[in-house]
Amino acid sequence: MTEHYYTAEPRSPHQTKEFRVTLCGNELRFKTDAGVFSRDRLDLGTKLLVESIELSGVEAPLDLGCGYGPIGLAIARERPAVTVYMSDLNRRATELAAENAALNKIGNVVLRQGDGFRPWQDLYTDGFRFDCVAINPPLRAGKETVLRLFTEARDHLRPGGKLWAVIRTNQGAKTYLRSLEEIFGSAQTAAIQSGYRVLLARKEQD
Repeated sequence: MTEHYYTAEPRSPHQTKEFRVTLCGNELRFKTDAGVFSRDRLDLGTKLLVESIELSGVEAPLDLGCGYGPIGLAIARERPAVTVYMSDLNRRATELAAENAALNKIGNVVLRQGDGFRPWQDLYTDGFRFDCVAINPPLRAGKETVLRLFTEARDHLRPGGKLWAVIRTNQGAKTYLRSLEEIFGSAQTAAIQSGYRVLLARKEQD
């Protein structure tokens, strides 16, 4: 049975693979491995998400559940003057993301391993908050986990900050949109393509 990618310490035997993909007009190389999400190829949802995010004015973006790094590294390549924060529960995934940052000569990223927003708690003592959170949520971990991550995102965004999430239409995207409306007060569908929906929620105030 395939190991669940939403785990801190994958135990599946290593099966590394490399491929190239173009995101936001930039070609990037990625090394992947067993025990991480979408090992064989970049999934269409992730590609749609990263190419839907409005990056103008973004100063503190977080790739939450970064996997081997496609979203965060694409943002970092597109916005080289911005520090991009990336984290994942899965240690193998964060190690791959670090390797892929080096592979693509991208240095404007900060990578940490851990669940949800726990890896970033030290930042908040100085009043820091993110202005953009991007997530391809771990649906296999269950609705409770996904809604917790959405709620944590709201709590760690500055006013005016945005959460971008991609979910398959047939895996409950419309239901999750309603959940985001309840959590944030309002939400919308920002893009629809190839059976995926990009959901957008904006934090209005604390």
